[in-house]
Amino acid sequence: MFASEVEAGQLNRRVQQLRTAIDEANYLYYVLDAPTLPDAEYDRLLRELQEIESANPEQRTSDSPTQRVGAGPLKAFPEVEHVIPMLSLNNAFSEAEVAAFDRRVREGLERSRLASESADIEYAVEPKFDGLAVALHFRQGIFVQGATRGDGINGEDVSANLRTIRAIPMRLACENPPDWLEVRGEVLMLRRDFEHLNQAARERGEKTFVNPRNAAAGSLRQLDPRITAQRRLSFFAYGVGRIEGASLAETHAGVMDWLAEMRLPVSNERGLVRGVDGLMGYFRALGARRDTLPFDIDGAVYKVNRLDVQAMLGFVARAPRFAIAHKYPAQEEITQVESIDVQVGRTGALTPVARLKPVFVGGVTVTNATLHNEDEVRRKDVRIGDSVIVRRAGDVIPEVAGVLLDRRPMRDPLMPEFPAFSMPVVCPECGAPVVRLEGEAAARCSNGLSCPAQRKQALMHFASRRAMDIDGLGEKLIEQLLEQGLVRTPADLYRIDPTRLASLERMAEKSADNLLRAIEASRNRDLARFIFALGIRNVGEQTAKDLARHFGNLDAMMAADETALQQVSDVGPVVAKSMRAFFAEPHNNAVIEELRQAHAWKDGEAQPKSVGKLVGQIFVLTGTLPTLSRDQAKFMIESEGGKVAGSVSKKTDYVIAGAEPGSKIIKAQDLGITILDEVAFLDVLKQGGGQQ
Repeated sequence: MFASEVEAGQLNRRVQQLRTAIDEANYLYYVLDAPTLPDAEYDRLLRELQEIESANPEQRTSDSPTQRVGAGPLKAFPEVEHVIPMLSLNNAFSEAEVAAFDRRVREGLERSRLASESADIEYAVEPKFDGLAVALHFRQGIFVQGATRGDGINGEDVSANLRTIRAIPMRLACENPPDWLEVRGEVLMLRRDFEHLNQAARERGEKTFVNPRNAAAGSLRQLDPRITAQRRLSFFAYGVGRIEGASLAETHAGVMDWLAEMRLPVSNERGLVRGVDGLMGYFRALGARRDTLPFDIDGAVYKVNRLDVQAMLGFVARAPRFAIAHKYPAQEEITQVESIDVQVGRTGALTPVARLKPVFVGGVTVTNATLHNEDEVRRKDVRIGDSVIVRRAGDVIPEVAGVLLDRRPMRDPLMPEFPAFSMPVVCPECGAPVVRLEGEAAARCSNGLSCPAQRKQALMHFASRRAMDIDGLGEKLIEQLLEQGLVRTPADLYRIDPTRLASLERMAEKSADNLLRAIEASRNRDLARFIFALGIRNVGEQTAKDLARHFGNLDAMMAADETALQQVSDVGPVVAKSMRAFFAEPHNNAVIEELRQAHAWKDGEAQPKSVGKLVGQIFVLTGTLPTLSRDQAKFMIESEGGKVAGSVSKKTDYVIAGAEPGSKIIKAQDLGITILDEVAFLDVLKQGGGQQ
């Protein structure tokens, strides 16, 4: 229609004019909340662009405003691996915990070359949105993919749905964009849009959403992007992940300003403060405006502003040391305890659970609440029939926060009062004795290998690569084996019925044969692997190796008392008690005897502690090495008689450091321990410990 009326150059210019006008309108409306273009005019411009692209397909590009809607339904979301893990934040619930976080940051700086900066830390502060974390990927400034946070390592590809969010630019407003930029942020639904969505649902006689977060999460994970497009979602950026072909500013605040310049939505509630007083001042001021904000928040986020300080502080477990989420008090309601049950978790921990009269708390109906452990129940004196305060702790797990003793019902004088709670002495699932080790809050079932509540986890651990290494025996298959009654304990694996195995869902004859071969290959594993495979609490891979080396055979180890066990390197009172409790359980011994008949392991004579070039040398690994995996480096060290420890101490001889090392490198520097890169490590390995 248009190609015949105008020249190609004019057509290109008109397409760019339309896209610029539409993108500008989207930015003003969805990001700045300051619309200037009437809806009718916006619709006219979009229709014109659609008509041009329909008549001239070569004009249609992935970043065109017309491509935000229209993709067909998906069968499932593909998995996306996060190159840089999307870590969660540790939480603080009090001023004391915030002060402790600030102290840890300052102590980290005092041990570094940045000690002069430790007096009064500058923090970037921002709201903690109550939404769904996502990562947006831009290649040469063009949006190419988006994924949910998932488990932090892998997320779901929701690119088609993210394209429908008009607050997210399909092309960055940047003349020289990075080759690759990953923007991290939160997808949420503004309160006004949530009300419009629920009002429309009520008018149609449909079910309404409980709260904006549920509405946002449900909308973003629709398999049909056209449904997502009908629900107005918003997005706010809070940081950057992977970046290539560009340099970041020196501060988090500078990064946020840069994102805003590229027309990515960022919160206007962000700011900079210094020290604990500044953090608490921001927290209180934001809390005072919490109910008037256009979106839901459940706290504030504090981040050390300087990026070089962030890098120096590093990470612990699955959270950064340089940032924390300060949560507002959770919503609370009053209800009544109808009963108290005890659940057995997959690791054998017994958890008392209050069954409650249903109550609406924090956007959900709560019928159960954790009582954590026996000590907590007794401390709070929770009893059946009590009126209790229920809180969604951390806005996630409902818990009983306290008892309203003045509402405790009067008892009939002729009837005894409900007794105080006490933990059962035998497991509710299998009847095995319940044990509670000194220093531990949780009581546990001692029947790790046979308890129904623990079977799945016990089998998964037994078959894992570092234990018996039974290839092909994954979680789904184990669930089927348990459901069909083919397996109850690890010993049952060695007498499994091939015909019944082949009849399982998605388990043809060849797959069954492969699994049987893998089970057969697992016979006669070395003693260390077998000890580790038993899943004895507190006995890890290295401890299993030390035990095997010290005792040489399983019978000698099983017969050892706590004193004898503590003669083994790194076996202390806690580990010794765990082992004695495990071997004192008849069910465990019965399974071990069955595994003996199946030749699941082979004993050997007690061996010298080690032989090789690194005898007596202790290594600690931190960070990511250029070419070696952690397992490879560990194997190389142990093959030469060395030992790999999990933490740095005065006994450590070397710390091997790769990219993004954690706090171990700081402690090594403090203790004057030799730090090796991969090249230096290989040289030590070649020459032998102690030779630099």
